[in-house]
Amino acid sequence: MNNLPQTLAQWLTHLERLHPSEIELGLDRVRQVAQRLNLIHFDAKLVLVGGTNGKGTTCAMLESILLQAGYKVGVYCSPHLIRYTERVRINRQELTEQAHCQSFLDIEKGRGDIALTYFEFGTLSALNLLKQANLDVVLLEVGLGGRLDATNIVEPDVSVVTTVDIDHVDWLGDNREDVGFEKAGIYRKGKPAICGDLTPPQSLIKHVSDIGANLVLAKQDYTFELASDSWQWQNSEQKFAALPLINMPIQNAATALACLHALQLNAPEDAIVKGLADAQLAGRMQVWQTSPKVILDVAHNPQSAQYLAQQLVQYRAQGIKCLAVVGMLKDKDIAATMAHFCDTFSHWYLADLQGPRGAKAEELKQHLPAQANVNEYGSVVEAYQQALTDSESKSVVIVFGSFYTVADIIALDNKG
Repeated sequence: MNNLPQTLAQWLTHLERLHPSEIELGLDRVRQVAQRLNLIHFDAKLVLVGGTNGKGTTCAMLESILLQAGYKVGVYCSPHLIRYTERVRINRQELTEQAHCQSFLDIEKGRGDIALTYFEFGTLSALNLLKQANLDVVLLEVGLGGRLDATNIVEPDVSVVTTVDIDHVDWLGDNREDVGFEKAGIYRKGKPAICGDLTPPQSLIKHVSDIGANLVLAKQDYTFELASDSWQWQNSEQKFAALPLINMPIQNAATALACLHALQLNAPEDAIVKGLADAQLAGRMQVWQTSPKVILDVAHNPQSAQYLAQQLVQYRAQGIKCLAVVGMLKDKDIAATMAHFCDTFSHWYLADLQGPRGAKAEELKQHLPAQANVNEYGSVVEAYQQALTDSESKSVVIVFGSFYTVADIIALDNKG
């Protein structure tokens, strides 16, 4: 234990060097360490949230509602945008770097000679911090897939799959049935198994039946309906008729309410209304500035791109010019993602993303129509600054394509 890291930055460098692979799916190693440190079972109600898109917003809305109802709530989410400390929230507050350092030391002592990936080590540390906080409810966001993700070592009271779409093809498969099976791996026998996807894969439904979990399906066991200035949610026992419109997908809000009902916790309707209205999450339809309007969104796959495109229709209808600043990872489905924006943007500012997974601007351009107005840049910051220069006061600049893309803009403005 000599020469251990002292600062958070040093610890994160240490984590990156512990294991030869960035990702190694499987639970044996991480479960062994968790058992040594008593991190499998929690006194708090525990919710495991997986899905292709919508995990972060579903957790954020649940967190906000539960806090309004007076509960102590902890959240573990990933990836972070700017600070590693974003990954663990206690009552919506980040913990200090020193708290993370101490928790990393606990895991380092407990792991012995077991090699852990960066994500596995971070997940164990998050569980350690959440367990120490004496919480009422813990919300864990799955990292990748579900069945073999490090978060799946715990025993949840409720498991949620928000949506199922194709992403992380190398790890999860290239069709919704394969992906659905991996996502369904977080469900447990005899426990609520919520699925917010509107057309759930048969593989997910079959797995729930095979293990004897209690399936709760959107459109079947609960419904939601959008009105002009509100929306409503109901199941066989409850109905909320005038819920506030929010800057997050209503489908995910409905999933959050289904989870809340399954937890069987007391949350008055006013706490639900206030919680939904107060929910927030960086990088999800986030208005970053107003003149010109800049919107940051981490949409990076076809399903999330489709939702983003739908939200931008209002600007086209008003004749407002929309400019796109885009950087993506090359292992994403770039063609299908970009296809949702064929008629959305008057100009594209395409950026290279750095690192081995980053796509070049010229690669992105190949997936746009020949007649599109396109400029290519060596960095997200260069692309963004040129888009601002070219924009008018009533223009809307949309920054999307990756967590890394959005993070670059937040970091730029934080420096300024």
